[in-house]
Amino acid sequence: MLRKTLAGVVGLAFALPLLWALSSSLRGTGNLGNSLIPADPTLANYLALLTGGFGRAIANSLLVALATVLIGLAISAAAAFGLSAIRFRGQGVLFGLVVLSFLIPFDAIAIPLATLFRDWNLQNTYAGLILPGLGHGLAIFLLRQFFLAVPAELVEAARIDGLGWFGVFARLYLPLSRPALVSAGLTLFIFQWQAYVWPLLIGTDAQHQLGPIALANMRGQFTIDYGQLFAGSVVLTVIPLVIILRFQRQFTQSIATTGLK
Repeated sequence: MLRKTLAGVVGLAFALPLLWALSSSLRGTGNLGNSLIPADPTLANYLALLTGGFGRAIANSLLVALATVLIGLAISAAAAFGLSAIRFRGQGVLFGLVVLSFLIPFDAIAIPLATLFRDWNLQNTYAGLILPGLGHGLAIFLLRQFFLAVPAELVEAARIDGLGWFGVFARLYLPLSRPALVSAGLTLFIFQWQAYVWPLLIGTDAQHQLGPIALANMRGQFTIDYGQLFAGSVVLTVIPLVIILRFQRQFTQSIATTGLK
């Protein structure tokens, strides 16, 4: 009973900032208030966001994040399969480079990479926003660790039955690794959804702005509409939260079984 009470208190402490932002987003302009429950709740701030440029920015964020998940999973799963099921010279060194790639902060290479993308005329394009998130080292690492748990006997049996490596990958590894694919997909989605520096460097025009950039631009030079600012923060928080809660079981299963044989 005590553990449940402590867990409830800790959970409430983490939820309070989100609840406060939600409460503030339901208040009128210039009426932040001091209570958690607004006296006269209104959806005016959310309606103003939808009719403004923020709605397009959210649509852009969803497009970029979903494209990154779909294409990135295909690339990451294929790379992880090659690093786990197929033996070749230099495999350990290549895997070490994959691990090193996600240990280096992306912001450290963002500026020179943005210069390279401008030379390729990829500024203010969806391709420029999506490409850096496709070959994510952490997603490859998670999938490889899960693939290592696939029994070698199953692979040998599939090879004896006449399946090539692509058949083993598509008909054996992928069906068995759904929890790992969900975990890697969530990693790719969160990486793109919360990205700020890269969209700021590449998506500079209004047609290609992403949600975090549009939210930062709500702060005017002399005035700030806190109601819309809180509403935008709630939208940017709730969308990934819903997705994470939807796939929570698969994510937990992936973390619990990764690396086990």
